[in-house]
Amino acid sequence: MEDLIFSLIMSIFRRLDLQLDNVDLQSNTYNYEVLLSFSGVTYSTTGSYATAFDDHGINFKDDMGKVQKWRAALAEVAGQLGGTVLRDSFHLGKSILNPISEDVVFRAICVNLKQRRWNFLEKNLASLTNALVSRVVCEFQNTPQLVFGVLHWVGEKSVLHSLEISCCVIHVLVNSRRYDDALSLMGNLMTVNGLSPLEVLEALNNCYGICESSPAVFDALVRACTQIGATVGAYEVIKKLQIEGCWVTIHAWNNFLSHLIRVNEIHRFWMVYREMVSYGYMENVNTFNLVVHALCKDCKLQEALSVFYRILKSGIWPNVVTFNMMVDGACKMGDMDLALKLVRKMEIMSGGSSKPNSVTYNSLIDGFCKTGGITVAEELRNEMMKIDIEPNVRTYATMIEGYSRAGCLEEALRLCDEMVERGLLPNSVVYNSIMHWLYMEGDVDGASLVFTDMSDKQIPLDKFTCSILTRGLCRNGYITEALKFLNQSLENNLIEDAFSHNILINFLCKSNKFAAARQLLARMYLRGLVPDVVTFGTLIDGHCKEGNIESAVQVYDTMVKGEEKPNLLIYNSIINGLCKDGLVDVARSLVDVLQRMGFVDTITYNTLINGYINCGKFDKAFKLPTLMQNAGIFASSATYNTLIKFLCKFGCVQEAKELMTMMVLWGVLPDSITYRTLFTNIDKNCSAEEVIELHDYMVLKGVVPDKLTYENIVSPLLQEESATS
Repeated sequence: MEDLIFSLIMSIFRRLDLQLDNVDLQSNTYNYEVLLSFSGVTYSTTGSYATAFDDHGINFKDDMGKVQKWRAALAEVAGQLGGTVLRDSFHLGKSILNPISEDVVFRAICVNLKQRRWNFLEKNLASLTNALVSRVVCEFQNTPQLVFGVLHWVGEKSVLHSLEISCCVIHVLVNSRRYDDALSLMGNLMTVNGLSPLEVLEALNNCYGICESSPAVFDALVRACTQIGATVGAYEVIKKLQIEGCWVTIHAWNNFLSHLIRVNEIHRFWMVYREMVSYGYMENVNTFNLVVHALCKDCKLQEALSVFYRILKSGIWPNVVTFNMMVDGACKMGDMDLALKLVRKMEIMSGGSSKPNSVTYNSLIDGFCKTGGITVAEELRNEMMKIDIEPNVRTYATMIEGYSRAGCLEEALRLCDEMVERGLLPNSVVYNSIMHWLYMEGDVDGASLVFTDMSDKQIPLDKFTCSILTRGLCRNGYITEALKFLNQSLENNLIEDAFSHNILINFLCKSNKFAAARQLLARMYLRGLVPDVVTFGTLIDGHCKEGNIESAVQVYDTMVKGEEKPNLLIYNSIINGLCKDGLVDVARSLVDVLQRMGFVDTITYNTLINGYINCGKFDKAFKLPTLMQNAGIFASSATYNTLIKFLCKFGCVQEAKELMTMMVLWGVLPDSITYRTLFTNIDKNCSAEEVIELHDYMVLKGVVPDKLTYENIVSPLLQEESATS
């Protein structure tokens, strides 16, 4: 075949009177590049053939007429060979004129891509292979933008299996420290292309050598897995690499541990942490910070402090992140004294390497705002500015929420103005906070003005904005306006779930507007919004409280058919509905079924006790606390309060006192309701001494007296006793 092609070329060249004295087509590899050039592949974008020759380093002295003859000759060769034989030969990895045609094509591609001549790839599409494009990618690893261009071009043409090429690009990006781009590409392979993390790992391994890559690419793969939430996949990658004798660095482990904390898998965090330590990894400050964070999330502040001292003993200085995590942990536990001490001693405890930053102060301010120390929070904000730490949007948002919660809305609005003066734009969190508390105070007009200001300043609304407005309008009796706002939000695609609908359905049910609630449920389906367990639970509870158990059961059936699993709250609502309808025995049967499933709680039995008492089956009601204990369900103060109230109602005060004593013996502390129930009845049937004796007994057991009852009944008796003694 090669001889035939060669003879054909020679005959055409002679017929066109082309001199071949100085051209050896069989041995000179550059002539093959000339063939490619004259086939329309690499001519200069300026249209100058002489420039094209210079690109290949060939010094042609022939005049342009001879050049055109060469081109015509090659065009005729291509025509007589069917137009695609040369290119098909390249694609099959065969050489027409020499054994290294793919190398020549590779060089030609590189030369043209340097000049951004993408039409070269278009004309030689059939010549491209995965291996060839991968070589090109590695060749241009110092030009990542060009590498991205190649990948994009391959993706558009869909002629090659892009996984191999994509993995080469990933290696190049990691080597170039363009980690974000590499992570994005790996994420797309797994989420868009549907590849598993192990499949991506295998592909990365296959082109690891050709790309002269580094183990950092495997760390990046673990990070990509955690970014898309592939917890199992990330762990599988780590273990698979271990089996193959390649160990990810401590940075990959830290990333995986951080992911476990983020998704609140604390138990698994400790398992993975112990496993990592058992492999002999040297923990760094980031590892210790994660351990401190995990302990603080579990409210184990003392253990976190122990880890802090362990950091110091291991010769590692803690950084500001370490302190911030402990400060935040102390604030969330309400231990503001410890939080302040940590901040004040941070510089000393870190050997001068760490100072408080805005995150530190924001945690402190948030802690004091939530514990009622708004004055201290204000002092801390002023302290920040004195030491040149600028308060940010989060600082102001926290302070505004703190003032609003304390009922100081004027101060909250003052801070909003101050924010703007300092060049900070209030975000949706700030606006949401102010609107929420205005609605709580019943200032609907004020909340509407704030919402208008938010819209005028084009602050994006979030789902919390929608829920705050919906709840605020409903709470203040503006249900029609809430419905209008909900419709507007739906039209603007601001609502993507059932949350705001649930608020409206709840208020409609409380207003006994069940037809409107069902209509709203139907509209949810029409708009493609799926009702959740809260939606159904709200409707069921509303019907049960109305006494319409049939409608409640219908909603329950719809829920089950929609494959939504009922929760305990829904079952308790149904039991309550059955009891209200006088079907206590049916309710008891349902409780027995739920008991076998382990699906009951104290509220379940309390509801049943109320049901038995209301229908006059007192003996069954009094047997239930014992049955609860046998079933491992602990009775609450509400359980006994129901029975004590019943006894007092029928004048059995002595029996009520005995039940209260048993209640204490069984480890259930009487509360202010127990106190009020007993004393409002004992006053009529017992002496002053008995009343005072019972009061003293309950106070000694830790009961906080009901203020009104104490002032009206007990206090006068104590004063009378004091006066007579």
